[in-house]
Amino acid sequence: MTTRSTRLGDLNGIRQGDVDVYLGIPYAMPPVGDLRFKAPVAAGGWVGVRDATVWGNRSLQVDGGITGTPNGELDEDCLVLNVYCPVTGAAERPVLFWIHGGAFTLGSANSYDGSVLAAQGDAVIVTINYRLGLLGFMDLSRFGSDYQGSASNGIRDCILGLEWVRDNIVDFGGDPGNVTIFGESAGGAIVNCLLSAPSADGLYHRAIAHSGGTPSTPPVDGAGPLSGHLGIEPGAVLDQLLALSGEEVLALQIASGFGGSGSSIDGVVVTRTTPDALRERGDAGVPYIAGSNKDEGTLFTTLALADASGAPDFDQVLATMGRNLATATMDGADPTAFIEGLRSLYPDASSRTIYEHIWNDMFRRATINNALAASEAGPGGWVYRFDLPSTLMGGNLGATHASEIPFTFNNFASDTPAEIAFHDGKDPVVRDLAERWSNTVLAFARTGDPNGGGLASWSRYDQSGRASLVMDAECQIAGPELDEAHQRVWGDA
Repeated sequence: MTTRSTRLGDLNGIRQGDVDVYLGIPYAMPPVGDLRFKAPVAAGGWVGVRDATVWGNRSLQVDGGITGTPNGELDEDCLVLNVYCPVTGAAERPVLFWIHGGAFTLGSANSYDGSVLAAQGDAVIVTINYRLGLLGFMDLSRFGSDYQGSASNGIRDCILGLEWVRDNIVDFGGDPGNVTIFGESAGGAIVNCLLSAPSADGLYHRAIAHSGGTPSTPPVDGAGPLSGHLGIEPGAVLDQLLALSGEEVLALQIASGFGGSGSSIDGVVVTRTTPDALRERGDAGVPYIAGSNKDEGTLFTTLALADASGAPDFDQVLATMGRNLATATMDGADPTAFIEGLRSLYPDASSRTIYEHIWNDMFRRATINNALAASEAGPGGWVYRFDLPSTLMGGNLGATHASEIPFTFNNFASDTPAEIAFHDGKDPVVRDLAERWSNTVLAFARTGDPNGGGLASWSRYDQSGRASLVMDAECQIAGPELDEAHQRVWGDA
């Protein structure tokens, strides 16, 4: 155990070798009662010594899945963060602020171990919990000024967490003037939303979006989808939701199949698309890395097979969920030509394979267009694609969704395995790539340039070169040929 004095009060933490870990630190008041569905309110300090040796609560969600037994209890009172910082010295270290994924309805900061990255890079790592599902992303703006922007309350939580970092991270040896936001899947989308949120400007100084979509459409009015399920008029939905317990709100979310709008342009918090925001900010913006995985979609079709009582009808999946994803890929436009283009590009592919390609393209198109805008604006955008095939879970997923995360945190160098891993950590190829990629992330966090971590010389993504770092057993820089066929299908080439 270790004790640290901060401006908020004293903390008891855990010493893990050369790193101190402080768990479950509140950055906001509990978002319950009158604060439910409203913007978060900053938490104050505490009297005495706070126990930061136990995991804080996770946002209410359906438990289980491929993540095993998660750390921390489920509770509506979940706005906490974890800090990993080197033991020695009090230098102004770079700060990396991780935003977890999980389709805006699942996941937790407690699933990510930042201790290796903190020691390896002499950096401070922060992981944050934010509200999920209806509690974090339900548009209730029809109910007045108190609920304007409610579709982005989960984004607001992350912004308040960044304000906490600005005000307090110096007590953990971090530099509030050098903060990198990074996240994967929904977390990558939140990174892109933060770039599109004026109230977040100045709270971060570099950004990395792993498999992140881009906000491009307005939120869905939450009262509409829920009123029919509740058997009440839309105007009575808010009062009903406030009368329910948090667990009952989660049950309603599950029963209705509606979990809020996730990444959207609500007009109050998130005000424009990410490319527009990057171009508008120009030189005042931040250096940006974005990337995706070669085989994003295989995880989702595999999970669909596991969840189905029988084999799922992928023709139907493609016509419903696939079309919704394709619409998101095309920034809200009619996706018919895009889907037909994929069928022409892969004439022998099954509906399942076309569905997987849509997942791939949703993340890839956002990656490319955002990075291109960052380079055009001035600060620079870099693109990667993670290609190293999985070796665990049957070894047939390829480089699937989320498989790069343990490489980013270099969890393979730890005695504690990553909660989700698709690669054998004893494989020297895996360990070598994890070392070099995590060093690249740390180099970028320190300087705003991703070069110097041991990978190939990596140039910015622009129209002339369209350079992508391809991470595999042998890493290389690929040019326009990597994406040009799909860019034609998107209408971008």
